[in-house]
Amino acid sequence: MTSSGVRVVAAGDHFVLPSLITAALAKESGCAVREVMLGWPLEPFGPVAEVSEASDAEDELIAALAGAEVLVTQMGPVTERVLAACPALRLVVVCRGGPVNVNLEAAERHGVRVCFAPGRNAAATAEFTVGLLLAALRRIPQAHDLLARQGSWAGSSYYTYEHGGLELEDLPVGLVGYGAVGSRVARVLCAFGARVMVYDPYVRGEVHGLRLSALDDLLRRSAVLTLHARLTAETRGLIGARELALLPPGAVVVNAARGPLLDEEALCDALAAGRLSAAALDTYAREPLPPGSRLQAMAGRVVLTPHLGGASRAVAEKAARIAAAEVGRWLRGEPLAHCLT
Repeated sequence: MTSSGVRVVAAGDHFVLPSLITAALAKESGCAVREVMLGWPLEPFGPVAEVSEASDAEDELIAALAGAEVLVTQMGPVTERVLAACPALRLVVVCRGGPVNVNLEAAERHGVRVCFAPGRNAAATAEFTVGLLLAALRRIPQAHDLLARQGSWAGSSYYTYEHGGLELEDLPVGLVGYGAVGSRVARVLCAFGARVMVYDPYVRGEVHGLRLSALDDLLRRSAVLTLHARLTAETRGLIGARELALLPPGAVVVNAARGPLLDEEALCDALAAGRLSAAALDTYAREPLPPGSRLQAMAGRVVLTPHLGGASRAVAEKAARIAAAEVGRWLRGEPLAHCLT
């Protein structure tokens, strides 16, 4: 297939800009590209296959795709309705780690290939995780809030033995999951001198740190627990009240992976009871975090960020490049690197 006459829609948003996609595509092909800026936020709170009511985003996408063969997007909802209304569409490339915004069954029925961009945010998420961990250990956000927002020097109380934070050197840190993100976090923590332990029953070969074969064993030894597992039926609710009770008194929990890995109510109970000293979260069971969440009432002991782990400029640029490379392979008739249909 040649690029001549092939029409591509770059349906970007305020993170993966349409211009980033177009610039990346220009290096791969001479396709005619139509840029569309989709509204924000777009991400559904469940699988796109479960979307039952027509949305403005679907209408916007259908209008943009008139006659187009290729769609490159991050969050555009590629539903049954969109696919049925766009018979010329043959390839969808999603600029994210998984095509959760695409109805894969419908795409297969309509003969549409679906690709995605794995690994685009592994470095960013690993760095953010370490940042959360340090912030929680040293009470950085709380001290900043007292001084910068309230004009109070009361944060100097953290310069006491009783309220002082923990340092990473020689600290036992347990990692649950050792994929693209977890392995990077492990390397960084080892460089800090932490005593890194890893639990991941699906990873073979050497790891940075000590591999433990039982989750309970890792929990009992970890002054800090950080989560990096994929969210599956097996891992949903992996860390609940029983598991949190196994951590040493005063432990810290960090989750920048997937919210449902962790039982938030059990976490709040452990924090309120003083069994845990702090927690740092970037992902939640429900997003956005519901008003009145118990987590918000514990601001002095938690660090909360709104799912920003993978939000760096480099991530957006890498996602656009990975997506454009898939379009180039498709045009040249080469095997697609990351394709599900």
